[in-house]
Amino acid sequence: MRFTLSSTALSSKLSALARVINSKNPIAILSSFVFRTEDNTLYLIASDGENWLSTSMELAECDTNDSFAIDNHYILDAVKGFPEQPLTFEVNLNDNTAKVTYLNGHFSLPVEQADSFPESQGVDDNANEIVIKSNILAENINRSLFATAQEELRPVMNGIYFDATQECLTIVASDGHKLVRNRVFTIKVEQPAAFILPKKPAGLLKNMLAKDESDVVIRFDNRNAQLLFGDNTIFCRLIEGRYPNYNSVIPQNNTNEIIVDREGLLSAIKRVQPFSNDASNLIRFHVDGGILQLDAEDFDFNKTATERLACEYNGRAMSIGFKGSAFVEVLSNFDCQEVNIQLADPSRAGLVVPTEQPEGQDVLMLMMPMLIND
Repeated sequence: MRFTLSSTALSSKLSALARVINSKNPIAILSSFVFRTEDNTLYLIASDGENWLSTSMELAECDTNDSFAIDNHYILDAVKGFPEQPLTFEVNLNDNTAKVTYLNGHFSLPVEQADSFPESQGVDDNANEIVIKSNILAENINRSLFATAQEELRPVMNGIYFDATQECLTIVASDGHKLVRNRVFTIKVEQPAAFILPKKPAGLLKNMLAKDESDVVIRFDNRNAQLLFGDNTIFCRLIEGRYPNYNSVIPQNNTNEIIVDREGLLSAIKRVQPFSNDASNLIRFHVDGGILQLDAEDFDFNKTATERLACEYNGRAMSIGFKGSAFVEVLSNFDCQEVNIQLADPSRAGLVVPTEQPEGQDVLMLMMPMLIND
């Protein structure tokens, strides 16, 4: 078989596909990319056995429809750094070689039959379907991914929960100490449906989704999901199990509200955090009037730090403890100028919301408090 394609397009596609391949694989062929030609279109496929990523590109010429597999390291190293130019592949499946010709030379690589490459299970014909704009999905995954857990006992917490109802699509992530809830009101379904997207395909989407208003089609059943965006397709196995009732842990009637500059608070926490106890990473938030005071201390090494910030506050004087590193993550995953920190009392979770919500959405992040000694 013989076909010709763009060098830079191939390198870009393969670099994206390589993210799904594990360094160690249960079967050797999972270390390879599959090349499949169909009517002047090249389909490139990679998998780790649970996730399949497929993309396509147009060919300048192609003399037959066929397929082969080639080790990802071989081809990635070979095409990396090429300036834009045509590459012509001549593949001989009888002696399992591929000769690649370019403007100033050529190289040859071993290939193998693609027959043993595992196929994705796909989704049922009557699968549920959600259509969401690429930029909205990218924003919500970016905001949520950091809050997922890494637990063996509760694997449902290790992914991002998509909960579609007649009111909205809710996208949730939590590790039990912090929680992110995004509600997208422009997406509604007649029949409620939900799934838990594992962390790895969520990370693939984070890196690959276009920041535009093109559509992403998500089809899912009880076990698998198919995500179509641009000329890419992801098949993945879903996390099975019942996700906890996330709304039940979100406190209501939080009458004490702090409005503060997000970047200013983030920088202040980063400055005092090195003075906190290494084990607890506790930072004490004390708010009274228009002053928010941050205190960190580590008596074992005789370290203390205090910093004050101006804020707007309409509640009673209060001290509450939060884990500094977790609060840094929360603030870093907003892109607003100011945040509203909503508190009920020092024993209940605190909510962090942007003062200006994204259009058609509602975003909040929850932080569990830590015990402080006054």
